[in-house]
Amino acid sequence: MVIIDGLLWLLKNILIINILLAILLVFFERRNPSTTWAWLMILLFVPILGFFLYLFLGQDLRKKKVFAVKEEDDRLERMINQQEKVLSRKDIEISYPNIRKSKDLIYLHLVSHNALFTTDNSVEIFNEGNDKFDKMIEDIKNAKKFIHMEYYIIRNDWLGKRIIELLARKASEGVEVRVLYDGMGCIRLSKRFFDPLVEAGGKISCFFPPFLPYINVRINYRNHRKICIIDGQTAYVGGINIGKEYLGLSKKMGYWRDTHLRIQGGAVDYLELRFLLDWRFSTKEPYVIKDKYFPVKESIGYTGIQIVSSGPDSKWSSIKNGYLKMINLAKKRIYIHTPYFIPDDSLLEALKLAALSGVDVRIIIPNKPDHLFVYWASLSYVGELIQAGVKCYTYEKGFLHSKMILVDDVISTVGTANFDIRSFKMNFEVNAFIYDKVINSQLQEQFMKDIADSKEITKAIYENRAFGIKFKESISRLLSPML
Repeated sequence: MVIIDGLLWLLKNILIINILLAILLVFFERRNPSTTWAWLMILLFVPILGFFLYLFLGQDLRKKKVFAVKEEDDRLERMINQQEKVLSRKDIEISYPNIRKSKDLIYLHLVSHNALFTTDNSVEIFNEGNDKFDKMIEDIKNAKKFIHMEYYIIRNDWLGKRIIELLARKASEGVEVRVLYDGMGCIRLSKRFFDPLVEAGGKISCFFPPFLPYINVRINYRNHRKICIIDGQTAYVGGINIGKEYLGLSKKMGYWRDTHLRIQGGAVDYLELRFLLDWRFSTKEPYVIKDKYFPVKESIGYTGIQIVSSGPDSKWSSIKNGYLKMINLAKKRIYIHTPYFIPDDSLLEALKLAALSGVDVRIIIPNKPDHLFVYWASLSYVGELIQAGVKCYTYEKGFLHSKMILVDDVISTVGTANFDIRSFKMNFEVNAFIYDKVINSQLQEQFMKDIADSKEITKAIYENRAFGIKFKESISRLLSPML
C-alpha cells in the first residue's frame, strides 16, 4: 500500500515536478538555449521518464565544485609569456616557415589553453589497431622507468588481458605502472580484471566510478582520452581504445578504421602532464612532478605540435575553438573524419561559409551506427551541408572511428574528440594539433583512400530518402543537443 500511495502521489504531482525542473533548467543552470528547449520538450512529452533521463543525462556539473581542484591544476604558467613574445616576432617565420599560416591557431591555443608549441617531434601515424598495438606492445616491453595509461574503454577480452599481463610483468620488474580508466566506458569491467597488475605492484584508478554496479548517474562528463606514455620518451594518442573490436574483430562492426599517433619529442611532456593531472583528480593523491617523468630528449624530428585538452573543467572549449579556427583559416581544403557529426551552430555555419567560398570541404562518416540517435542526427546535419556544396560520404568498408581534421597543406589534428557537442562540452578530450607538411600529406593520402572505400551522399540521394529516415532524422536532430 505504501508503494501504491507513493506512485499515486507522484502521478498527482508530475506537473509540479516538471515545473520545478523547468525552473531549474531555465533560471539556474543557464544552458545553451537549444539544450534547454530539448530538455523542456522531454519533460513535457515523457514526464516520468524525462525526470530520470535528466537525473542521469541532464545534470550540469560544470559549475559545481567537483571540478574546482582540477581546474586550478590545469593552469600552466611555465614558459607561456616567453613563447607569446617569440610568436609575436616576425623572424620566427624565417626559422620555422610552417608557422606562417598557422601562427594565429598556435597563439590561440597558447593563450586560451597554455598549450606550448614544440618543434622537435617525430610522428608515426597508425590507420588501424593491429599496427598500433604491435608497436605499443613493443615499446611497453622495452620500458625501463614508467608506463602511464589512460583509456576510456578497456575490454575484458584476449587483447585487454594481454595488455594487463604485460603491464603486470613490467611492474614485477620494477617499472612504475599506472592505469586510469573511465567508470562509464568500463562500466562492465570488474576490478578483479586488474588483479594481476595490482598484485605485481601496479596502480589503477577509476575516473568517476559508478556508485552501484552498472549504474552511473554521472553518465555525462566522461574521460574519453586515450593516452599511453612510456619512459617520458614515447607517447600514443588517438581514437583507439583497448579491445578486440579495434582490431576489426567485431562481427557487428567489421573492419575498424581509426587514426592513432605515436609521438616522440617535446610534445610527450604535455601528454605526460595531462595524465598526471587526471591521475591526481581521480585519486586525490598529492601532485608530484618527478624528473623521471620529464627526461631530456634528443631532437629526432622537426614536426610542430601542440597538445590541447578540453573538458567541463576548462574555461574555454579549446578543441572546438581549434576546429573552428582551422576551418576559418582554410583556403583550399578541409577534410574531416568523424564517427559522430553533431556540430553546434558556429561550426555548422563556418563549414557552410567555407564551402560557399570555394573551399573543398569533405566529410566522411560511418555507414552504420553504433549509437542510433547520434547516427540519424549526423545525417540530418550532413544533409544541410550538402546544400552548401560540402561533399559528404559514408564509409562502406567497415566502421569509421577516426577523429581527424586537416586543412590546406600544413595544419592537421588527430585525437580523441569527435565532431560533436558532447566532445566539445561534456567529455574530457585531448588532441594533437600538428603543423607539418609531411604529416598533412600522409593524412591527405589516407583520406583519399578512404574516399575510394566510401559512397557519396549526393543531393539527389539525400532528397529522395524514405519518409521513415526523414522522421528519424527529425527526432534525432531535436535531441542532438543532449547526444
